[in-house]
Formats: sequence, structure tokens, C-alpha cells
Amino acid sequence: MKRPRTPLLAVDTILRLWDGDAFRGIVLIERLNPPYGFALPGGFVELGERVEEAVLREVMEETGLEARIARLMGVYSDPERDPRFHVVSVVFVCDAEGEPRAGDDAKKVGVYTLEALPLDLLVFDHKRILLDYVRM
Repeated sequence: MKRPRTPLLAVDTILRLWDGDAFRGIVLIERLNPPYGFALPGGFVELGERVEEAVLREVMEETGLEARIARLMGVYSDPERDPRFHVVSVVFVCDAEGEPRAGDDAKKVGVYTLEALPLDLLVFDHKRILLDYVRM
């Protein structure tokens, strides 16, 4: 019997970092593993896990921050978004406070103002996601 072939499900986070009421910027990770470059915090949804749980878990694993979901931004499903395989990503906008620290598969973590986002160094379709966010 043939197994069904379906895309893998992932979550990505536009993680807004705050200091009280002051917006500090967007948190990005520098990837430890290929494809190399900068990325939104995120990863694959585990079996039996809700996407809302997955996004908060991935933020904690990669940045050490406890986040709050502000809203669902959308679903990105371009079969070419990930060079490894077809991935569908549910993208959330989340808020956090504190000092991020790299963990899990993040080599480094940084906070970038909207004007300083390293758009041309982003992997996957994260440039498109961030540009969509800024246009909203």
C-alpha cells in the first residue's frame, strides 16, 4: 500500500520584542544547520501537538523567550519555500519581553528594527513573510 505524500507542517513566528511599552524590534535567529542564513524562529509541528503549542515551544527552544500569541498572520505553502522538502508553514505574530539567547538549532539570535532587517540574508520564504508583515 502506498503511503500518502503530503507536505510537512511547520510554524514560524514574527517575534516582536518589547521592553514594557517600547518596541525593541523583531527577533531573528542565525541558523546552525543548512540552509544557512537568518530565519524567523520556528520549526516543525510534532505529532499530537497543536500549532499554537508548537509556535510557543519553538520560540522558547530557539530564543529562550516566553512568548504570547498576538494573532495568526497566515499560511505559506509555496512548494519551493524550503530547499529540503515541501513545507507548509502557519505563521503567527507573537510578543515577548526579556533578553533572547540562542538555543536548539540557533547559532545566534539578534533583535532588528524594521529598518535594519537583513532581508537578503533570510532563508526559506521569510523575506516574503516579513515584507507581508510590514505591509500590513
